[in-house]
Amino acid sequence: MGLFGKTEKKIIADLCKKSEDIGKDISNEIDELFNELKSDYDENKQVVKEFSDFVNQIKSKLDPEEASRLVEFTSKVSKVKRCAKKGVEAMRELSRDQRKATRETVREYQEYLYT
Repeated sequence: MGLFGKTEKKIIADLCKKSEDIGKDISNEIDELFNELKSDYDENKQVVKEFSDFVNQIKSKLDPEEASRLVEFTSKVSKVKRCAKKGVEAMRELSRDQRKATRETVREYQEYLYT
């Protein structure tokens, strides 16, 4: 004799299915957002290097104060690139963690169903 009767097992099975469906929907949405973000990042990741090269080309044509401001601006743009890269990495981790949480939740429901 198990811990649960047919009614309880049906409720647990329904909750398991619902949790799995919700988890998969969330995972799919996160994956779509991750792929979009990664695609945009990959498409634009060379911009900072191109901008830095351009700054180096024109720096000598500017007065020292303007050149210094442009170099400072280049540094700020580089920080934006690092933030974007961290955002892509965070989305990848979020995607992985969501899939893992969904699998663990389903596994726990199944443990109750088969005890």
